Amino acid sequence: MISALVLIDLMPRIIALPVAPHSGDQVLARCKRLAEAFRADGRPVVQVRVDRPGVAEQPAGSDFATGLVQPGDLVIVKRTVGAFYATDVDQQLRERGVDTVVLGGLVTTMGVESTGRAASDHGYEVEFVSDAMSGLAADEHDFAVQRVFPRFGAVRETAAYL
Repeated sequence: MISALVLIDLMPRIIALPVAPHSGDQVLARCKRLAEAFRADGRPVVQVRVDRPGVAEQPAGSDFATGLVQPGDLVIVKRTVGAFYATDVDQQLRERGVDTVVLGGLVTTMGVESTGRAASDHGYEVEFVSDAMSGLAADEHDFAVQRVFPRFGAVRETAAYL
């Protein structure tokens, strides 16, 4: 079994949003620790960010957070909510023998959930790192983590991977 860490939309303009129950900075710090652990084990780390379609210039803060992407990471730029539609993420994961996708990032009920659902539809095992993501509201995050995500895969905390 090969698992890949897939981190969603860890971009300064999204990290700065008033997310809950964890701040954007807390999520970023946990995701960085997870990425370090995955890299140390020789497991793939996938960094995903969004580009707004149909605009000449992306808004300020649309790149990855400073220090997040490291040599060897797979970088995916998406133009929709989830990371699978109209990208080569599925092909890239399969070429690396990945069968399990471990998800973190922002925002829980948007990019993370959309990517998790699509990963399941593509036949991957899915794991959600509940304290390495956050929602636009704490109750949205909690509902997804407690009620939705267990229907698609395992829900764990960062400590389980460290």
